[in-house]
Amino acid sequence: MDIRSGFAGTIGNTPLIRLNKLSEETGCEILGKAEFLNPGGSVKDRAALWMISEHERSGALKPGGTVVEGTAGNTGIGLAHVCNARGYRCIIYMPDTQSPEKVTLLETLGAEVRQVPAVPYKDPENYQKQAGRFAHSLPDAVWANQFDNLANRHAHYESTGPEIWAQTDGKVDAFVAATGTGGTLAGVSRFLKSQSNGIRIVLADPMGSALYNWVKTGEASMSKGPSITEGIGNSRVTDNLSGTEIDDAVQITDQEMITMVYRQLREEGWFFGSSTGINVCGAVKVAQDMGPGHTVVTVLCDSGSRYQSRLFNEAYLNEKGLVIA
Repeated sequence: MDIRSGFAGTIGNTPLIRLNKLSEETGCEILGKAEFLNPGGSVKDRAALWMISEHERSGALKPGGTVVEGTAGNTGIGLAHVCNARGYRCIIYMPDTQSPEKVTLLETLGAEVRQVPAVPYKDPENYQKQAGRFAHSLPDAVWANQFDNLANRHAHYESTGPEIWAQTDGKVDAFVAATGTGGTLAGVSRFLKSQSNGIRIVLADPMGSALYNWVKTGEASMSKGPSITEGIGNSRVTDNLSGTEIDDAVQITDQEMITMVYRQLREEGWFFGSSTGINVCGAVKVAQDMGPGHTVVTVLCDSGSRYQSRLFNEAYLNEKGLVIA
C-alpha cells in the first residue's frame, strides 16, 4: 500500500508537469514541479518542515513551544500547518503589503499574525528583524529564520533536487527559479550540479530586486521597481543563497508575468500565482536561448487563489499600469 504518514509525510514527491503549449512553441520540454500540490499549498511546506525538524533535533524547540517567523506568507502558512500537526504555537510577522488572502488563511490556521510596515532589510523594524527579536524575548520559542537558516536549502538538496533528477531520468538541461530566501534555487542547484555540472542554473528575478545584478555583475544593486510580486526578489544575498553556483539570470517584468499567468489560465487551465508566472517566463526565455531539444525545469510555486484580490483584479492591475492581455 502507498500510504503517507500525516501532514509531514505528505510534503514532497510532487509531480513534474509538462507545460504543453510552451513546450510545443519552444521545441523544448518545459516542465514544472507542481509544488502547489504540497498539503499546505506551496513550495514553502518543504522549508517549514525541515526548519522545524532541525529545531526539534537540536533541542531548541520543545513540546508546547512557539515558532516565530517573518514571512511574506507561504512559509508562514507551511509553518502554521506543521505547528498544528506537532502542537506548537505559531506567530507570524508579515509586511503590510501582502495580499489579504494570506493573512486570512494564516489566521484561519490559528497563527497569530502581526502585520508591520514594509521597510528595507537594513531598517531595525524590518519584519524579519522584528520576528527574530521577539522570538529571542520569549521562553521556549525559536525563530525559524528562513532566509539564513540553512535547513531551508537542505530541504531542497535532500528532496526537491533528487525528485527532479529521478523524474527526468537525469535528462535535465536547465533549472530556472526565482528566489526570495534562496532555499529552493540553492538546494536544487547543489544537488543537480553534483549529478552533472553541465546543468544550467538560472535565477529568474522580478524588477525591484538586486539578485539579477548580483548574478550578472557580482554586486547586489537594486533594479528599477517596484514589482507586484510577493515573496520573491531580495535586496541582499542570504546565507541560503550565498555560494550557490548560478550560471545566468533573467529579468522578468510584471507585465510579462501577468500575461503568462493569464495565458496559462485561459489556454492550459492552470491557476497560478505571480511567483510561478515569473518562473515560467524565465523557463521560456532559457528555452529560447538554449534552442530546441532541451529539457528545462522550473517550479510551480502555489495557486493563484492566494493573490486573487490583486493579480486577478483588473481594477488593481490598471492602477499599477498593468493590463490583462
